[in-house]
Amino acid sequence: MEKLNYAVLEKSGYQGYILKDAPEKILQFGEGNFLRAFVDYWFDVANEKAGFNGKAVLVQPIASGLTDLINEQEGLYTLYLRGSEKGRKVDDKRVISSVSRGLNPYVKEDYDKVMEIAKSDDLEYVVSNTTEAGIVYDPACQLDDCPPSSFPAKLTQLLYARYQAGKAPLVILSCELIDNNGKELQKCVGQYIDQWQLPAEFKAWCDTCLFCSTLVDRIVPGRIRDPKEKEALDAANGYLDELMDVGECFGVWIIEGPAELEDRLPFKKAGLNVHVVPDVTPYKKRKVRILNGAHTGFVLGAYLGGFDIVRDCMHDDVVKGFMNRMLNEEIIPGLPLDKKDLTEFAAAVEDRFNNPFVNHELMSISLNSTSKWKARNMPSFFAYLESEGKLPACLTMSLAAYIAFYSSDIQERTDKGLVCKRPAGNTYVVSDDGWVLDFFYDHRNDSAKDLVNAVLSNEQMWDQDLTKIDGLADKVTEDLELIRSKGAKAAYASCL
Repeated sequence: MEKLNYAVLEKSGYQGYILKDAPEKILQFGEGNFLRAFVDYWFDVANEKAGFNGKAVLVQPIASGLTDLINEQEGLYTLYLRGSEKGRKVDDKRVISSVSRGLNPYVKEDYDKVMEIAKSDDLEYVVSNTTEAGIVYDPACQLDDCPPSSFPAKLTQLLYARYQAGKAPLVILSCELIDNNGKELQKCVGQYIDQWQLPAEFKAWCDTCLFCSTLVDRIVPGRIRDPKEKEALDAANGYLDELMDVGECFGVWIIEGPAELEDRLPFKKAGLNVHVVPDVTPYKKRKVRILNGAHTGFVLGAYLGGFDIVRDCMHDDVVKGFMNRMLNEEIIPGLPLDKKDLTEFAAAVEDRFNNPFVNHELMSISLNSTSKWKARNMPSFFAYLESEGKLPACLTMSLAAYIAFYSSDIQERTDKGLVCKRPAGNTYVVSDDGWVLDFFYDHRNDSAKDLVNAVLSNEQMWDQDLTKIDGLADKVTEDLELIRSKGAKAAYASCL
């Protein structure tokens, strides 16, 4: 079977949208599964529906990567967007043609090509996803490195070359999973300008570039892991695709910037779920408290109740009902966004959790639940307590479920974690910071009341003494005893 390229694709009889030639308007640092299922997908649809007529050049952020494969396939790859929308199973296929080529800047010839693109009149956007560790200032990087190790240093070189060529400022869209990613990237660039003693005029020019913080949201499993499924898809497509990618059908991209940027970008015209806002913070809060908060809020009790994957929880009226009441009555009212928007986002979360293509294990979500509950659920807990003047039933139960999960018939403390026993009889390993696991192991013989008081008063866990909240310790103790005596599912049902 022939490998995918434009000629092979034409022979295969593919009938979808394809754009073979277009100006290279995007320089993208990162060529992995996520960006190809997210950013390059958005631009591909913008080419089709908004006449954007632009291609992306994908630059490897590290020495090893996919450049050779990208070029062998002439930038083409097949993307499957799979999931559930309003209860309907979705399995959409699209061949992405928004990528022109790949470059490996650790090869001198390709490094020079990146610098040439920097000076191009066609270039409008720089996009990056260089992992959470990518946006970092490393003073060892020098102006004449080919290339420097850090991404911000590479970007500073690129911007300086563009400035020297007298070209227009760029829009820089940072997709790394850190807070204020665009601002942090701009800060690092400023540090290199100072370190390398570059002209003040260049620094002023950089200030006219738009360094946009963005919030990205799409689950991307990536490669097809089952060889038989991969072989069957290649056979059905009529070509061999070594860059095949898979993402969930839901996706949203929130970009922080001035209002006029929304009209400059091609996404609004294409009708895509990409939005320019003055501040991404409320949307980050929406994602953390609703999507992530739902996960942490129900999975620990659900696991004790006999469930193993998220999708099965969405097929159970009690667990799903518990999650939806927690979201709609206790979390959403405390968020600073339009309630219709929040309700629609929460409904999409249920669909995403019901994805028929992804077996998302509850145990994988359980990792480091102490810090997760503090970051994802505790702010909603306090917002509800302040507005309603009473304890939120579901969030309080989720705190009891957290304690139950970390203390269920503790067997031993090992290097791998805290070995507990599930009510069904099998053991499982709790993974968290060592001091958290030591704490629960040391309190393994406590009564429910004593354990709850020890947990809630642990200021290292919560940065405060939660026993000072009127009635909380008694209610969490009551909920914990119910989980232990009647089971977590019955305890969740008591909240409905």
